[in-house]
Amino acid sequence: MSTETGPRIDKWLWAARFFKTRGLAKTAIDGGHIHLNGVRAKPARTLRCGDLLDITVGTRRISVVVEALSESRGSATVAQQLYTETPESIAHADAMRAQRAAQAEPRQGGRPTKRDRRAIHRFNEDAG
Repeated sequence: MSTETGPRIDKWLWAARFFKTRGLAKTAIDGGHIHLNGVRAKPARTLRCGDLLDITVGTRRISVVVEALSESRGSATVAQQLYTETPESIAHADAMRAQRAAQAEPRQGGRPTKRDRRAIHRFNEDAG
């Protein structure tokens, strides 16, 4: 094993802004939502550059390659430099987005216009 040690996986997930708190990251890891190089991860496992993480957040599955290591949480632009999303993950996200868009029903109507409201009031007065 290498003498080089990286951050704990839960700290890195928090620093890379996949989770708002380390506690949420640990809960996701314990729940089996995080896989490191194809194997279910444990919170205290250390990361190295080049590791492949499969992260499941809600219904979204994200696969990323660790590019840099950090134990401190920075801005979103700094966090995005810590990883690279795999092309397969991006294609899967695009396919899911297109599927949701195809299933969404177009919005019918909207707010009534002034003319519509007057007609509704006339109808209600006649019915009452």
